[in-house]
Amino acid sequence: MIFDRASVRRHRDRAAAGLDGYGFLFDEVADRLADRLDDVTRTFPVAADLGGRTGTLARTLSNRKGIETLVTCDISAAMAGRAPAPAVVCDDEFLPFAPASLDLIVSNLSLHWVNDLPGLLVQARRALKPDGLFLAALLGGETLRELRDALAEAEIEGEGGLSPRVSPFADVRDCGALLQRAGFALPVVDSDTITVSYETPLALMRDLRGMGETNAVIERRKTVSRRATLLDAARRYAERHTDAEGRVPATFQVVWLTGWAPSADQPKPKKPGSATIRLEDALNAPPQGLDAPDRKG
Repeated sequence: MIFDRASVRRHRDRAAAGLDGYGFLFDEVADRLADRLDDVTRTFPVAADLGGRTGTLARTLSNRKGIETLVTCDISAAMAGRAPAPAVVCDDEFLPFAPASLDLIVSNLSLHWVNDLPGLLVQARRALKPDGLFLAALLGGETLRELRDALAEAEIEGEGGLSPRVSPFADVRDCGALLQRAGFALPVVDSDTITVSYETPLALMRDLRGMGETNAVIERRKTVSRRATLLDAARRYAERHTDAEGRVPATFQVVWLTGWAPSADQPKPKKPGSATIRLEDALNAPPQGLDAPDRKG
């Protein structure tokens, strides 16, 4: 148990009414997710969005051919209440879907708050029909590295100790193994980096609160942070990262998880030893139908 799910819910409840003013990152990743989905030619009549907040993905995918029903799910009733119907209140860690009932499961920057990510992936795979698609974006380990370092140094010096102030995030190298462990076929994991420019580090902290993305680690410091500590962290952040235009960057690493529920008609790798030509011979063979390139000079 790493995350306090009740705190995750409270943070989202508090942010729901004003999310439109702070949801730029969710909007951007939703557009990127839609682009990835457009590369898939098949249809997905029944889909679910895990941790969908106020329905950003539902709106982005509303005109996507082949999606007839998209259910937005969120742990926060305040968030789900602002999403397009159908929307349900549920915890990402306990999916309310029957086995083989969904054609598509998507998620937009929510699963990094799940305690049991392997268990959630198993539930998602079971809820998908054969050859159903799982496509999720979650924050990776490089996210907010600038803020994490500045806060750690300021707290150690000013308060004589260190507490978790920025959540731990998924490691790209581990996610592929998690998809395989959950039983997904054809798993693919890759990542994007989105850099957001801010006037000050304190503006970044304000945005994180407005997004409902403030610290929900169980072992976090429960008392209110000292103002001096936050100001010192902001100073360190600015001194280290301010660019020529007087602004500071904030890094968000987006990890993409893609996997398919197993199906008998999916392509499968050939058995080891079944190749009829050596890889070395194939690489050294001249291109068929073309002259070999002139390498002189």
